Parts: sequence; C-alpha cells; structure tokens
Amino acid sequence: MIEPVQLPSPWRDARLTVVVPTYNEAGNLPVLVERLLALPLPGLKVLVADDNSPDGTGEVADKLAIEHPDRLLVVHRPGKEGLGRAYVDGIGRALADGAEYVAQMDADLSHPPEALPGMLGALLSTQSGVVIGSRYVPGGELDENWPLYRRALSGWANLYVHTLLRVRIRDLTAGFKIWRADALRDIGLQRVQSNGYSFQVEMHYLATKLGHTILEVPIRFEERREGASKMTTATKIESALMPFKLRTRHRNLDT
Repeated sequence: MIEPVQLPSPWRDARLTVVVPTYNEAGNLPVLVERLLALPLPGLKVLVADDNSPDGTGEVADKLAIEHPDRLLVVHRPGKEGLGRAYVDGIGRALADGAEYVAQMDADLSHPPEALPGMLGALLSTQSGVVIGSRYVPGGELDENWPLYRRALSGWANLYVHTLLRVRIRDLTAGFKIWRADALRDIGLQRVQSNGYSFQVEMHYLATKLGHTILEVPIRFEERREGASKMTTATKIESALMPFKLRTRHRNLDT
C-alpha cells in the first residue's frame, strides 16, 4: 500500500466527491470506505450508487452512511442498468451537491485510494480537465495475479480504440480518475449514452474533442479481493461497437 501524498492547504480542503458504483460488493465496500475516509483530504465525500445489489451492498452502504453522516451518501438505483448509467447518475448527484472535483473508482479495491491525493495534486498543479490513474504509462503496474486473458483483453481493447478514434491516451479504458466539475459540465452528461464499460472510452473521447487537457499518472492496478468481475458478453459487444458510434454521434462536436 502506498503512502498518500500530503497536500498543502487549500488544496487538501477541496470539495472532492468519490463516486463508487456498486453491484454485489458487500465485502469490499466497508474496506474501501475506511481507506477513503482515512485519506488526508477533509473535504472528501463518498457517493455510493448501488444498483439494487442482491447481496445486500445497498444495506451495507446505508449502515456506513449512518456511521459517517456528513461524508457518505447512498444513491439507490432500481436495478442493474450498467456501469455507465450508474456513473451518470452518481456524477450528476455529486455536481448538484456542490462538488468541485469528482473522482471515479471501482468498488473492488483494484484502484488504490491512497493515490487520490497525488492525483488531485496533479490535477490542481497542471490545470488539467481530468487526471487518469493509468496502468500503461511508465511506472504503471498490473497485479501479477491479474489473469492473462484479462491482460490480453485490456491491451487489445486499448489498441482497438486507439486505432479507430486516434485519442492520445494510453489507458483509454481506465476507470480511476479525477475530473474538474467544469470539465464535466462542459462535456454534458446528457451526451453520454454508453451503458457499460465503454462509458470510460466515451468520456475520454468527449473530453478530447472538447479540448480538455488529459493527464495520465501511474498507478498499480490490483486484482479484486472478493466477488466476481461484472464483464459480460453484452458489455464486450457494446464496447466493440462503441468507437464506430462515437465517430458518428459526435462528428460535429469540437472545441
């Protein structure tokens, strides 16, 4: 586990909301919340967007919200509609609640919460629109326990999207990042139509088309500790078709 960066004031007091979509993450969520709220970021809040998890993740989140009433909010969604829809809902709620910066991260502990202060510092010191915690820039790592087929799928997906969209980001499918609220408002969540993991690609593509600076910083990506991956055949098909849809849907969008 890395040691979190100690940011100077007023940076450490920034209103940062971490949006965490959940579906069957009852075992991982308490650990993640504990690590997030232990960070030296007193302005940090957590927003859990739960898709009516059958394993009781929503109830676990409600108990955590009672323990941390000023720092944790739970959004209960009616059912599993996909990662993209959960993020659109959660990010929209965070912006409405006054967040200056919005982070995205998975609930499965694959993204190191301790990297967030450094990512926030990079965002503030460079005036970037978004900072990505990247597996594929120098210094980035993949857990040695990550299955070979997942490595191959991730590498192929990035190459495929690069070839079709020409977006200059090494980790196009990354799900760990911090956005400026102004950049998110400029992108416009109403434009985003992806349901599954292709949400990440669509957001990066929109940010690029609108001229926002995108910075990648290295992280170590860990294999999940509990539960199972939510990747399905349907999400793989959506991800494969999405670059073609994006080129058509946003062809007239520019800076």
